[in-house]
Amino acid sequence: YVEDLIRGLVSLMESDVHMPVNIGNPEEMTLLELAQAVIEVTESRSQIIHEALPIDDPQVRQPDITRARELLAWEPKVGLHEGLRRTIDETGIERLVGAAD
Repeated sequence: YVEDLIRGLVSLMESDVHMPVNIGNPEEMTLLELAQAVIEVTESRSQIIHEALPIDDPQVRQPDITRARELLAWEPKVGLHEGLRRTIDETGIERLVGAAD
């Protein structure tokens, strides 16, 4: 969620750390799980269309945030469903969800 990202970036900028630090969510999820979560949270009637993945598509989307935890005392606080709900509430996008249905 964007607030988590901003907290992490500010912590990194204010630190003396001069190395790469992953700031992300270590909970691995597939694109299908993400799409299903969006449909659930938005109560959309959208259908998921499965297509072939690009050859260079990463097989694992699970950042190692060990450095962020150890060097910045940072970790994400907002889960996927809550982050989606907040994003929808803040952007007013719920008016557009289902417009293409």
